[in-house]
Amino acid sequence: MSAAALTALPPGLVWRADQLARPAAEGIPTGFAALDAELPGGGWPRGALIELFAEAPGIGELALLLPTLRAVPAERWIAWIAPPHLPYAPALAAAGVPLEQLLLLTPASHAELLWSIRQALASGACALVLAWLARADGAALRRLQLAAEDSATPLYLFRPIAAARQPSPASLRLRLTADGDALAVAILKRRGPALAAPLRLPLHRPPEPGRSPLPHHALVRPDPVRITAAGIHARGR
Repeated sequence: MSAAALTALPPGLVWRADQLARPAAEGIPTGFAALDAELPGGGWPRGALIELFAEAPGIGELALLLPTLRAVPAERWIAWIAPPHLPYAPALAAAGVPLEQLLLLTPASHAELLWSIRQALASGACALVLAWLARADGAALRRLQLAAEDSATPLYLFRPIAAARQPSPASLRLRLTADGDALAVAILKRRGPALAAPLRLPLHRPPEPGRSPLPHHALVRPDPVRITAAGIHARGR
């Protein structure tokens, strides 16, 4: 097809690799204008698998999602599946995350973890699903991507940095590294051209009225006692 013919087609019907794709639905705002400007749809893709590769837990990967967590509708759950550290309820509450909507799942095995993710997506009750997955083959990732699409629910998978070398059907893949008081975000995969350099997103922004500034590492604590007193709904075996 000629360039002229491509130009004549309705907007959004054809995606050119040198341009950001124009999805049918606008993205979910990330809360970071610099990141939104680089994502097709202007934010997190809806109903898609999103992979976040962190060099180590606690570098700010959760702070990256705080604006999204704060905006969850009142009648929907936030599924939090197999985190490496327990969510620290006081810090999350101070950051504006609705604890009464946070559902913590602790699967007993890898197979149960994959099953739990798919069930959370298929339930239709979750606004978003966060899961920590150390390993998964291509077939498992494809099933998760399809489950996210079918449920129209975004799935954020936190994975070790080495897993970034694995092919994936994910719509968006980001590599996260600590950069002083900021988070360096490299876009490894998006529907658009490659990004020349990582984005530097400040994590210690001025707090919202009535809230105190919190270090990003304060969002998790290795203290299991705090969970039952926090109002977080915990499920596990």
